[in-house]
Amino acid sequence: MPDLEALLKSESSVRDIVLDLRHLKLVDRGAVRFLASREGAGTELRNCSAYIREWITQEKNAIQRSETETQQVSRVGEYICGL
Repeated sequence: MPDLEALLKSESSVRDIVLDLRHLKLVDRGAVRFLASREGAGTELRNCSAYIREWITQEKNAIQRSETETQQVSRVGEYICGL
């Protein structure tokens, strides 16, 4: 996947990227995280099966929750240091 990621990054500055996932039937968590990050970067995912779409959504939500928790911990640390 590193080669695909490098190719997509180099092409995304030149044109819009669309990935047709019609024939994608089996994925692992790494692939789902990759697809979620690409979609977050503006890549359009077409013909994504329902279970993969749901998994991508769950992965994005988990990333957002983690970022929110990190920000909250950072604010608490800043508050404590400022006392």
